Amino acid sequence: MRIGHGYDVHKFAENRRLILGGVDIPFAKGLLGHSDADVLVHAIMDSLLGAAALGDIGKLFPDTDEAYSGADSILLLKKVCSVLSENGYKIVNIDSTVIAQKPKLKDYIDDMRKNIADACGIDISSVSVKATTEERLGFTGRLEGISAHAVCLID
Repeated sequence: MRIGHGYDVHKFAENRRLILGGVDIPFAKGLLGHSDADVLVHAIMDSLLGAAALGDIGKLFPDTDEAYSGADSILLLKKVCSVLSENGYKIVNIDSTVIAQKPKLKDYIDDMRKNIADACGIDISSVSVKATTEERLGFTGRLEGISAHAVCLID
């Protein structure tokens, strides 16, 4: 069994959709990034790749490659899961936390879990997504962006 940790952060930007866990969340701003900037899925992908010692998402999907411009991160997660499988690994579970002062995410958590579980080919009971604020502290508290942490166990 192997454990992986992932972290990602993206700043808010005008005229962008806010996508978290593959869910389009109504909000005045979205996240800036080369792909769809799904900070949650990016942290999860890095945790999975890290657990398998296969690098990170920047290695697999470089932001200098136009093929990934505006890419759907759920599709990239499916690719990461294929790479894990090709290397003989299976996902046991994923635990993640989104850090965002706003918007409130509780109404979207189950859809995020389902999207992640489906992309990974695992049961939703093996995927945890939590959301928290930082009590108005730091860049997330000042509404400058959103970050996410993820840990996973693979076998």
